Amino acid sequence: MGTSEVHVLSASGVLPGPQIDNAALARRFGMPAAFEQWIDAFVGTSGRHLVVDLESGQATATLADLAAQAGAEALRSAGLGPQDVDLLVMATATPDKLMPATVTMVADRLGIDQVPAYQLQSGCTGAVQALQVAEGLLRCADHRTALVIGGDVCAKHLDVGLDLAAMPPGQLVNVVLFGDGAGAAVLGTRPGPGSAVLRRTLVRLVGLGRAPAQTVEWFGLADRLADLPAGSEDYKAIEQHVPGMADEVFAELLDELDWKKSEVDYLLPPQLSGTMTRRITERLSVSGAREISCVAETGNTANALPFFQLERLLPRMVEGDRAVGVTIESSKWIKAGFALEKQ
Repeated sequence: MGTSEVHVLSASGVLPGPQIDNAALARRFGMPAAFEQWIDAFVGTSGRHLVVDLESGQATATLADLAAQAGAEALRSAGLGPQDVDLLVMATATPDKLMPATVTMVADRLGIDQVPAYQLQSGCTGAVQALQVAEGLLRCADHRTALVIGGDVCAKHLDVGLDLAAMPPGQLVNVVLFGDGAGAAVLGTRPGPGSAVLRRTLVRLVGLGRAPAQTVEWFGLADRLADLPAGSEDYKAIEQHVPGMADEVFAELLDELDWKKSEVDYLLPPQLSGTMTRRITERLSVSGAREISCVAETGNTANALPFFQLERLLPRMVEGDRAVGVTIESSKWIKAGFALEKQ
């Protein structure tokens, strides 16, 4: 048993705590006013939400907390409950533990059991990878409803005692670029109120022979004292390669769907940073398409961001509208995208 169409029934996003703007970040770490100006100009992100209290360094929430809330809200928006879920897929680069998988803890909190559950470990493209896995299983298996979740809590790697003034740019950018959050979408084999058809998902690994531009370390007992930063980023490589990769994904999606640029009503560009998103949107040059972006206010929440975009998109779409989303992952270079159409 299978289905010819998969529908996005609802989407939801969750952010922890109050927004932390650039001025508050600069004050907390004793940075000069020029630091705030640098974030505004170089990164283009005005705020972010974190699961860590910057004063005490204590965690206020886990990924499972945020993901369970996002999943519950997405199910509620779709008019469904945990008993209706036939399949659960989650994407994250920052699981709460290596074992048990965070997806299993989220399922337990939501009251979901006796269904296939998958956790994908990936960065910014993980959300599309999760959508693709769920879409494929809904099309070819005897499943009717899938809950797809994406989220990251990058602040778990943040040391509130850091001397930011002494940090190299590749580490400093990680402090200001990322935020925490989780999002979810409900996919179904039948349409619902406000739903849109998921016309295509695309995922391409393009990292053969290319050095990673972003790394996040995991430390065990044997190497916990290693002199390595928890995370680092080659932002120049990202600036160089991401816009072109976004262009490639967008063009490939349109070609597969036989859509013209002029037929795209909504563009969901990669949400790496406010500045990078502006550059990519300008390069894609989809005149007439309305942009759905949120990274300037939320920070880069990685696997949560496409769900934040979907949450904003779905209520705006009317019959005949078409939307294209693009995500790029710089860790070992993955490009991905998806397309929706309102019937």
